[in-house]
Amino acid sequence: MHGHHNRLVHVVLDEKTLVRRRPEVEHERAVAIYDLIEENTFQPIGDWQGPFTLHLAMEDSRLAFDIRTEDGIGLVCVAIDVKPFYGLIKDYFIVCDSYFASIKLAPLSKIEAADMARRSLHNEGAKLLMERLKGRIDIDFDTARRLFTLVCVLHIRG
Repeated sequence: MHGHHNRLVHVVLDEKTLVRRRPEVEHERAVAIYDLIEENTFQPIGDWQGPFTLHLAMEDSRLAFDIRTEDGIGLVCVAIDVKPFYGLIKDYFIVCDSYFASIKLAPLSKIEAADMARRSLHNEGAKLLMERLKGRIDIDFDTARRLFTLVCVLHIRG
């Protein structure tokens, strides 16, 4: 499944209203995109030849994976319902807030506990994303984790 073609080379978050985010969130977004481009497995089901460009967008309660060629020519769009993710996303933000707050002044044990909770939610989000995309887009676990971060970022409103 790994190959030079089954991968993303560009990721764009389509944000209708660009919101100013806290520096920590911007950092998470930048790292997720960087890590995603560095290493990923991404193959839409069908006769599509990569490498691919992905435009991720929220459209009402749906998450659209607008998949294009490396130079931006549209190939296929896969949309999934994001309602099943709402609880995870909400919990993820609560845990992240706690994590970012604890980094500044909490004892190491509290920081580690918050980080473990954050990783656990991340893993849960990744599994759910893989499940929802099954039969439509093949992705590996690390790719799913990074995409889940971006799904969360798309849900920030100011």
